[in-house]
Amino acid sequence: MSAELVQTAGALAIRPDQTQWTEQQAVVLRQSGIGDTVTRAELDGFLHLCQRTGLDPFSRQIYLIGRWDKRAGREVYTPQTGIDGYRVVARRAAAKSRGSYGYEDTLWCDASGQWRDVWLAEEPPAAAKVTVLRDGLRFSAVALYREYVQTNRDGKPIGLWAKMPAGQLGKCAEALALRKAFPHDLAGVYTAEEMAQADNPAPARHLQSVRQAEGYAEAEGDLSGGRDFINEATEAADANAVRGVWQAAKQAGAPAHVLNEIVAIGKEKAAAEQQPEAAADEVTEAEVVAEGETEADAAERALRAAAANAGLDNLDEEFERSYGLPIAQAGAQQLREMTAILTGSAA
Repeated sequence: MSAELVQTAGALAIRPDQTQWTEQQAVVLRQSGIGDTVTRAELDGFLHLCQRTGLDPFSRQIYLIGRWDKRAGREVYTPQTGIDGYRVVARRAAAKSRGSYGYEDTLWCDASGQWRDVWLAEEPPAAAKVTVLRDGLRFSAVALYREYVQTNRDGKPIGLWAKMPAGQLGKCAEALALRKAFPHDLAGVYTAEEMAQADNPAPARHLQSVRQAEGYAEAEGDLSGGRDFINEATEAADANAVRGVWQAAKQAGAPAHVLNEIVAIGKEKAAAEQQPEAAADEVTEAEVVAEGETEADAAERALRAAAANAGLDNLDEEFERSYGLPIAQAGAQQLREMTAILTGSAA
């Protein structure tokens, strides 16, 4: 472990009166996966939010997540927590005001509109409802599955949404209800369960129409006469053809997030081809992946390989339980950290 990370609790503790991150705190924040594109305003806002909520980023109760913003031309960072973080804030706020705080039973609804207090069906529920009780008042909220489910490019649920959809949807409804009951304490921070859908890939045709409407060629720096490389990659016959699209896009000066999107398409096509293990390895190590994938992509690939070797068949659940966010939203450092634990190389 880096000596920079060996800090006492006091060195990392956030003081109520501090106005900026200390050098020690900043080192650890960077190690947690926050990129160089984060702005001073985002970091200052994050510090203020940590102070207001009392959540500790160094205990992984709250964290900054970067997502590509086309208009900003960079990753924009927003604070997130897990549902446990929401519960901590709510309980502290109720205790501070010497008030009461509790719940009614969580309810799930099927497609016909019938509500149940336990979900036993194989298919996901259509909605979930949670009612928070605070000082004798009821604060109810309903979360719709279609609005929160996290999916892959084919529209299929992934991660915990594929394995535990009722639980994930219940957390979203609980977060909505808690924010109603504790608006001041929870303003400005959302849960990982709510924000998972923000990473859903849009259908290629929709992406194409959006780019045309927003002037994709000029805004994205497309130097090859308005070619839609992502759509070309989506319609390519196989992973090898995607590799050619990636090379053309790179030569045309396409931005990094476009190249990364093409890489993701190539990975999906390679997996769909279901090649023998040796051929699959050849595709994985091909130029389209090796040169185009992000640091987090490579770290995730290494983590999943380590989990397979260790016989860990519930990697996604274990990772989210340990770090408070899905693998798809984690930074490269967090992914490498868990890989080191699984391989026995952690310091």
